Amino acid sequence: MSKLGPEKAIHVAVVGLGGVGKALMEQLIETPYPINIAAISNSRKMLLFTDGTTCFNHLQWATALDAADAPDTNLDVLRDALGALAKRSTTKVVLVDNTSSEAVANAYPKFLDAGIHVVTPNKKAFSGDLGLYKRLIGESGSPTELPRGVFYNESTVGAGLPIISTLKDLVNTGDKVKKIEGVFSGTLSYIFNEYSKGQEGGPSFSSVVEIAKANGYTEPHPGDDLNGADVARKLTILSRMLPGLLERLPNGHVDVQPTSLVPEALRDANAQEFMQRLPEFDEDIARKRDEAARRGNVLRYVGVIEVSEGHGRVEAKLEEYPKTHAFATSLQGSDNILMFHTERYGARPLLIQGAGAGNAVTAMGVMSDLLKLF
Repeated sequence: MSKLGPEKAIHVAVVGLGGVGKALMEQLIETPYPINIAAISNSRKMLLFTDGTTCFNHLQWATALDAADAPDTNLDVLRDALGALAKRSTTKVVLVDNTSSEAVANAYPKFLDAGIHVVTPNKKAFSGDLGLYKRLIGESGSPTELPRGVFYNESTVGAGLPIISTLKDLVNTGDKVKKIEGVFSGTLSYIFNEYSKGQEGGPSFSSVVEIAKANGYTEPHPGDDLNGADVARKLTILSRMLPGLLERLPNGHVDVQPTSLVPEALRDANAQEFMQRLPEFDEDIARKRDEAARRGNVLRYVGVIEVSEGHGRVEAKLEEYPKTHAFATSLQGSDNILMFHTERYGARPLLIQGAGAGNAVTAMGVMSDLLKLF
């Protein structure tokens, strides 16, 4: 149990109450740490509890929001209310963004400048335009009235896995990161774990994608996973944390130019047409699987960041690995796995592996970031 008293409580505004948001609310209800709900918001309406007069029962948040005659979600109103709370409060005020909204992500600098901390699994602000990222880290912007807020984004890469915090520790303690490589996508991990096992033949690629979709591993449109954009975003987030690579991707994840597994003929297809026609293209990828198997290898969709003199290398691609490699032997289901090759971790790289997707583990990553503010 936490020994922190109410005077140490932090005020939290939760934006986004979908799968991750609901899981986070459950964890907030159960935590022994003193956390006050300052606001809740979904895509339609927003409830504020920043004036100190409204009693909010954590256990009834969904009912309260549904029943409320509340205004539409307005980020400027929310920032002003949280900023006023930060000015008069001796404890910390936090925006938790559980959405994938570009608009909310673009607003982070204004919240930070108002003395409000930001915790989020939303990748958009950290993997987009470099100008926005520099505003996030405080390299550009105007002087602030209050001490500037800080942000934590552990769950933008690997859900609850300690990937970002580990990379921060490596860099901050002076280790030199030479290479990061891994299976960053839970969806693509599952697909290739099932599809490519090191033997020739096996299920068709389209059938494995169909099963992954039926099990809820893919986006509603599986092409959004197969195009590699999610992996490119995660690589962008990590590369910008490495000395010398901040300027490497000025336009964000689009500069990575990931290898897409979406057939060109299906690039503009809707989800239904995509799944109907995907079997037409099974032969091409089956040939790659069988050729890899004859070499004693498996196929895996990986992300690679290589640090070198100059600009370094950032790639998201389909790659072969020996059947004895950890990417072939250690992965199960939709696991993520990352290797940090550094000066200190030379012959044996630092390995992080585990569930890299899911509402509960993503919310855990958000919750662990929140607890860093105590």
